[in-house]
Amino acid sequence: MPEPVSRTGPRAAATGPADLVLRDAPLYRRGAWDGDRVAVRDGVIVGVGDERSIEHLVGPRTEVRSLAGRWLLPAFHDAHVHPVAGGLEMGQCNLTEVTTLADYQRLVGAYAAEHPDLEWVTGGGWSMTSFPGGVPRAADLDAVVADRPVYLPNRDHHSAWVNSRALELAGIDEHTPDPGDGRIERDARGRPTGALHEGAMALVGRLVPAPTSHELREGLRTAQRHLASLGIVGWQDALVGEALGMQDTLDTYVDAVARGELHAKVVLALWWDRSRGLEQLPDLLHRRELAASAGLRATSIKIMQDGVCETHTAALLESYLGTDGRPTGNHGLSFIDRGDLAAYVTALDAQDFQVHLHALGDRAVRDSLDAIAHAADVNGRRGNRHHLAHLQVVHEDDVPRFADLDVTANAQPLWACRDEAVEELTLPFLPTSMWDRQYVFGSLLRAGARLACGSDWPISSADPLEGMHVAVNRREPGDPGADTLLPAEALTIQQAIAGYTTGAARVNGLEDVTGRIEVGYAADLVALDGDILGGDGSAIADLSVTHTFADGREVHPG
Repeated sequence: MPEPVSRTGPRAAATGPADLVLRDAPLYRRGAWDGDRVAVRDGVIVGVGDERSIEHLVGPRTEVRSLAGRWLLPAFHDAHVHPVAGGLEMGQCNLTEVTTLADYQRLVGAYAAEHPDLEWVTGGGWSMTSFPGGVPRAADLDAVVADRPVYLPNRDHHSAWVNSRALELAGIDEHTPDPGDGRIERDARGRPTGALHEGAMALVGRLVPAPTSHELREGLRTAQRHLASLGIVGWQDALVGEALGMQDTLDTYVDAVARGELHAKVVLALWWDRSRGLEQLPDLLHRRELAASAGLRATSIKIMQDGVCETHTAALLESYLGTDGRPTGNHGLSFIDRGDLAAYVTALDAQDFQVHLHALGDRAVRDSLDAIAHAADVNGRRGNRHHLAHLQVVHEDDVPRFADLDVTANAQPLWACRDEAVEELTLPFLPTSMWDRQYVFGSLLRAGARLACGSDWPISSADPLEGMHVAVNRREPGDPGADTLLPAEALTIQQAIAGYTTGAARVNGLEDVTGRIEVGYAADLVALDGDILGGDGSAIADLSVTHTFADGREVHPG
């Protein structure tokens, strides 16, 4: 069962010997290495320190285990992740490990050949930087699969690559209008070319056969194993509902709890259907109660306020630029009118839902903060821990508002570098005034904001060590000579660790339960094969997780 939310402090330790003592492992406590032993009873830490301080907890049945000098940290939490989708994609046509058109074609063709009975070829994970202008073509998929429809979301799940058969089945042609919340890529004659952005993805995605309940269960199992292998024992699922090609997984989680298969500490963010209004609130309250009756917390609501910069759908205060460097008049998409957004957030806050907002562009950030401020004015400060995710561009005037409104910055640090997506598909199309406002994590912390970190997996790697590496170095792992992205916005190693431990735990209301190696906290622990505090932080991504414990039970290797 998931841990209950505690507001009163760590749990009191019962008396008697420990079940487990881990020794010979420096302990990360309060930002430094302190002690080398931790004692666990009934999944709770009951002693920390050296041999002398915990010897009284060792009894005849206590398992005393040496970690042989590995470095022990609080286990990690992911504040924004899509586990079931990630687990499903690991078993489908997975394109995340390659980057060229030829390799994409090879993998798609091989997957189709290996699965001749599948009605659709599905999967995803392609990178926009692999294609001129970030736009793939149906003809390149037709060359390897022409007899069946192909539907492949990209890594950020804001665009889909489809073949001609899929366009035909969806009835998409030069006469099909763009939906209000998306765009169909077209040639000079208006004919669709095979890329669909944002809401246009649904024109084909709604035809794709839904995963079976068994497949969804297996996706969650696969995801939990994968995340545990990276040291992650808790998360906020950032989209529980039917949207953006994802299936509703509330029943999947309920089933996992009933089967005793869910060891992670989880909060579910229920999807806010942007095609509806406040009439959906009773449905969301009902879903929250259904989850609670199963021992789950579906206490957050996910509102997607804008798109992404790469497709010029992130909502900006200033206009995107064209290839000629001149303003286009396109300010991106706000999926919900700012006045409606304020009303929705206020109503949700009044019902003590936490609101989890996708806000990537500076206009989306401002509208989201305005909505939370309005809710506070109407309802008073209710302590619902609202948070804004992604935050690629934040206007300098809005940086101090996070602390003023007690809004958590939910960061995906792996993106805060000068990778191809930034260099080729983002910066050339943004006004230069926005170039120094990219992923301003350091500024947010200096202004007093709370920070929680997540991955957005499967959109990007779920590995917290890779995310910490970029947060500290502001460059991609494995490329020490690369230019940094706004080095003044870098985090210290301790701040990066906090983002994936105490920060993410607080977003989920578990700061008194997990995220620290202290007496009374859950024995959620991760062992690394090296000293994360050693050196200048340039080798964080080279470290590996060797052991993960959730409530004192080893879940990796497992």
